[in-house]
Amino acid sequence: MTAPLFDSAIKSLPLLSRGKVRDIYAVNDEQLLIVTSDRLSAFDVILPNPIPDKGKVLTQVANFWFDKLAHVVPGQLTGVDPESVVAPEERDQVRGRAVVVKRLRPLPIEAVVRGYLIGSGWKDYQTTGAVCGIALPAGLKMAQKLPQPIFTPATKADIGEHDENISFEQAQAHCAAVLSEVLSGTGINGAQLADQARRVSLQLYEEASAFARTKGIIIADTKFEFGIDKAGTLHLIDEALTPDSSRFWPADQYEEGKNPPSFDKQFVRDYLETLDWNKTAPGPNLPADIVERTAAKYREAYEKLTGHKLD
Repeated sequence: MTAPLFDSAIKSLPLLSRGKVRDIYAVNDEQLLIVTSDRLSAFDVILPNPIPDKGKVLTQVANFWFDKLAHVVPGQLTGVDPESVVAPEERDQVRGRAVVVKRLRPLPIEAVVRGYLIGSGWKDYQTTGAVCGIALPAGLKMAQKLPQPIFTPATKADIGEHDENISFEQAQAHCAAVLSEVLSGTGINGAQLADQARRVSLQLYEEASAFARTKGIIIADTKFEFGIDKAGTLHLIDEALTPDSSRFWPADQYEEGKNPPSFDKQFVRDYLETLDWNKTAPGPNLPADIVERTAAKYREAYEKLTGHKLD
């Protein structure tokens, strides 16, 4: 285990943005450096305690999936060694936790796929009999596998704000409005890209969840992000099927009607739900044992999926 990295400090490249977890730097006009920190956000609030090795787990799990699922949709990776684009004294900050990616224009939606009835979907179903407006059969139980996975897009929220679930038709309209200028001359429109994102997301989820099941992991739901190049070609970007963007359950502890234990940050969410906290910044400090057990969960997810120890 290396010392945790809360904020990267790459001085040799221009910093473009800091997200909840990732710091993005400009390499050149065609490439970006993405450094995945050990920051952890819960309920859209960045918590003060870094989780050791979390950034390495997220990067290496995502890279595993980018490679495994490249036949479904092209990904963001360039194959450039991140250590080659920073100063020698900065290489420790990027080793094992950074990637050099293509500069792409993100779609303005989160592409969410749900395969099981849990979380906000379960709450929605109890109230409406549907999830994000998609009607489901009556009598389903908590954590039950859905008859088929469903695509439930959301808007992208700023840090500290909450994503908002929207209908597929709203997602099409949003993509069409935001991307109209950049797509001019490509023969592609935003509504078509939203439809492609839906089809690709469902295929990615189906293939990934089938593979994960052979490793003893159920992927209950997940969130993808997509971007386009100058020709309008769709790419998978950001992260893919990690313990941060997905809900991972141990298959041997799964039972309909119960909220299963988790490999992901749901472990921290469950702890935070026991506190008297209004889910606004600043977040509460996590006890050392919660930090250590969360770090162990992240590493376990990587090792079970890939069959390798974390570097």
